[in-house]
Amino acid sequence: MDKVGLKAYLEETVDELVHKVSWPTWSELQSSGIIVMIASVLIAVAVLIMDVVFGINPGGIFGWNGVFGLFYGIDS
Repeated sequence: MDKVGLKAYLEETVDELVHKVSWPTWSELQSSGIIVMIASVLIAVAVLIMDVVFGINPGGIFGWNGVFGLFYGIDS
């Protein structure tokens, strides 16, 4: 791409970002951020619960005791 084409491309890109893109308001951004944080915590809790439930493995018959079993088994 030559310099003229690159300059035109960059000018069009800036024009589109400034004039054609609808950016969220501050309150929309905050509410979306809160939703993402809540969803992340819920997914993390769900994964933790699944790890604990599927990690209940008496005697390590299947070789996996969950992440907690892995951490607690390091020193033994």
